[in-house]
Formats: sequence, C-alpha cells, structure tokens
Amino acid sequence: MNAGSHKPKIFRPEDVKTERPKRGLDEEDLKQQQTIYRDDMLAGKTVLITGGGSGMGKATAYLAAKLGAQVAICGRDEEKLETTVKLVKDEIGSDVLAVGTNIRDADAVEALIARVHDHFGGLDTLVNNAGGQFPQDAIDFSRKGWLAVIDTNLNGTWWMMQEAAKRWREDGKPGNIVNIVANVERGMPQAAHTCAARAGVIYLSKTLATEWSQWDIRVNCIGPGVIETEGFRMYPEEALARFHKANPRKERGNAWDVAEMIAYLASPAARFINGDLIILDGGQAQWGVVWPAGMPDYFSEDGAA
Repeated sequence: MNAGSHKPKIFRPEDVKTERPKRGLDEEDLKQQQTIYRDDMLAGKTVLITGGGSGMGKATAYLAAKLGAQVAICGRDEEKLETTVKLVKDEIGSDVLAVGTNIRDADAVEALIARVHDHFGGLDTLVNNAGGQFPQDAIDFSRKGWLAVIDTNLNGTWWMMQEAAKRWREDGKPGNIVNIVANVERGMPQAAHTCAARAGVIYLSKTLATEWSQWDIRVNCIGPGVIETEGFRMYPEEALARFHKANPRKERGNAWDVAEMIAYLASPAARFINGDLIILDGGQAQWGVVWPAGMPDYFSEDGAA
C-alpha cells in the first residue's frame, strides 16, 4: 500500500446489492431451533426487547415467547416488527406488543415504557439489543456518522435503562436489565465508534448494578463475538471471508446462541448474577482480531490473526 493511498473504505446498507447472499437465521431456521430450557421457564414474566424486528432481537423475542413470557418489542422499522409479531403468533399462538420507537428519543422511550406497563401490568426484563454501526477506519469517520453510532448505542441504551429503572423504583418492584454490547477488551479496529459506545455501556452497567441494587434491579451485559445475522450485509465479502478465523473454534455464532444466553439471564437461575459481562465469542478474546472492513495491507503478514 502506498503511503499516499488512504481513501476511506465506506460501506453502507444502501450500497449493498440485493443479490448478495442472505445472512443469519431466517424464520424457517428459527422454527427449527431447539432449546434445553423448559417450556414455562419465563411464564408470568414480561420481557421488552429493543431491535426486535430482526437478528438477535427477533430470535430473543421468539425464544422468550416460546418459554412462556409476555413479549414486547420495539424498533424504528415497524414492518420488520410485524414480521416478528406474525412469527410468534403463527408458531406459538401468543401476541407480541410491537411499538415503533427510536431509542435516541428520550420522550419516545418514556412513552414506550409506560405503554408496556399499561399493556402488561409491569415489566420484568429489559433487553437492550438495538444498536448499529458501520465498518470504517476511525480516521475517516464523519462527525454525523460518529454521533449517530454513539447516540444509538450509548445514549439510546441509557434512556431505556433509566426509564425502566424509574418505573421499577416507583412501583417498588424488582427489575432485570440485559445489555447487548461487544467484546471490547482488546479494542475493535474499524469499529472504534461502537467500541467507545459499548465500553461506555459496560462500565455504566457495572456502576448501575451497584447503585440500583437497593431497588432490587440487576444489570448485566452480554458481549457477542462474530454472530451471523442480517447485519452482515454491512460488511464487504473480503471481511466476511475471514470473520470465522478470529476465534479458535473457527466458526460463527448465530442469533440463537445469544437468545439462549439472554433467556438464562432472564430466568430465576441468574438471580445472583449482577454487574457482569458475559463474553460469547468462541474464544476470540484469546485469539484474533476482526477487521470488519477488510484487513489493511499493513497488517496482512505471515502469522497475523
């Protein structure tokens, strides 16, 4: 690579060609997934999942309903939310409350939490799954791009946590929060914006797990590694071809892996887990680095992960 060759690589959803292959578990795949949990493990519980129209959020909504929970989902794309509603209704026979919500809007979040409580009579577990990012060298981030990722992944998660906790405190009822973050311990090259936001959520969660224990509110995080979902449409083929090589199992996780961990944290079995970060990455933290926009020539040497 020439020293003067530093044009930014930019990948956006609108640039993706429709003929590219489908990624992640589709609805037929979800229907075939098996779980070790008993059917009524979450019976009588209400679970709210942000970003519930696709990927890990959709899988979590489906599993939670399958385990007997009352489920609410939110997201900006109401058409996607309706696909989750229909899936759960058709396969499980239960209704899902779907509310179009932009979690960046604190007022909209407040209204969402109120609606869930009004509809179900309460809330037991909040799953902050919504988020987004794009692969790009940090030096080339636009101001708008940086702020968009920080506002969704950090601020949006905070608005959701605060509003849920305020209601639990007001009602004198226990609460449980599960935040989907990322494996940030070694940094995230070409995803510095989401690394900053997710690290903020992790340490915010650890702080709140202490502060909010007085109201019987638990807060934990799950840090997925390479999880194959529809979000893979954001990445170039050169990056996708080596994603699985970033962990010693040399495979990709899927949305069901994450959904089952969320279900565990929502269950009575997790009552003593608080302030923790559970890494779900196949051992990536001990092994390699993901380059979501493609490994730069500078780092492509013999022995490089």
